[in-house]
Amino acid sequence: MVVVVKVGTSSITSDRGEIDDGSLQKLCREIAAARVEGHDVVLVSSGAIATGLPALGMTTRPTDVGTLQAVAAVGQPRLMARFGTILGTHGLLAGQVLLTPHDFGVRSQYLHARETLRRLLDLGVVPVVNENDTVADDEIRYGDNDRLAALVSHLVAADVLVLLTDTAGLFTADPRLDAEASLIEEIVEVDAALEALAGGRGTQRGSGGMATKLAAAKIAAWSGVRVVIAAADAPDVVTDAVAGRPVGTAFPARGDRLPSRKLWIAFALNPAGRVVVDDGARRALCDQHRSLLPAGVRAVEGRFEADDAVEIVDSSGVPFAKGLVRYPASALRRVAGRQTSDLDDGLPHEVVHRDDLVVLPA
Repeated sequence: MVVVVKVGTSSITSDRGEIDDGSLQKLCREIAAARVEGHDVVLVSSGAIATGLPALGMTTRPTDVGTLQAVAAVGQPRLMARFGTILGTHGLLAGQVLLTPHDFGVRSQYLHARETLRRLLDLGVVPVVNENDTVADDEIRYGDNDRLAALVSHLVAADVLVLLTDTAGLFTADPRLDAEASLIEEIVEVDAALEALAGGRGTQRGSGGMATKLAAAKIAAWSGVRVVIAAADAPDVVTDAVAGRPVGTAFPARGDRLPSRKLWIAFALNPAGRVVVDDGARRALCDQHRSLLPAGVRAVEGRFEADDAVEIVDSSGVPFAKGLVRYPASALRRVAGRQTSDLDDGLPHEVVHRDDLVVLPA
């Protein structure tokens, strides 16, 4: 099997925010055990900034982007060197892969990233993936590695995604506040109620939280990947998760996985705007699998160009689909509501062609 293991900053740092060598040792030991069992493993790890802070003599995390990028530039090679050393004691070779949303948003970059990761696995390397914090800014970065890990799982056609965190999984309530909260062992579908239960961001040391892990689980499940959210400090957590033994909260892979290109449209691309459609257009898209025509468009929100990704929303403002638009926003506003027969010569008949459209999971 192909396994992607994601570990957050809070799971590999001490209470003081410094990298905890014991946590790295445990993680690498379990990755090595999975390799012994014949599995390919990709590690997605945060921690560049946490590693860079003590090296620069900083005791508190900066807030400005420039300093954070500089700290990450110092910390990333140190973190990678430590992973390389520890994995080396198990006879494994580590390879660094730094990605940004650009690598997923541009199709050619997406395919290059996929080929690189697959080739590393073919060569027996353990790819260690992180967001490229040294160049990504607040406007283009993911901000957490959970979604990144889900997209990487799709890139490498993973069988299992293990999201390691500082809690045992998803609970029925916040266990820090409710003594009767119980662990949810399996979730078949991520719905709005679960997303509300997951709440907001995580710890001060990490940038993610349970909500980002649920979002990642949804992406991965639609990629045909089984997902497990579990505690990083649980004994043999990686090998148990890979083997399918009860640990943490599990999400089975969906049987009706989306094709590769539609997964890219649905989850890798950030929408540049929104197109509001009427009820008839929604039925045509969702039930009849048709293209979106100008006649069904009621409003256009945002500024986008042809071939950008847009959200398609119903009359109440709820997004239900996403696709690559064939009109720039300014031109689409001019043709919104017009029948195909009324369009000027040379204008596209489809706003979003059905081949470029994905009806989003509920």
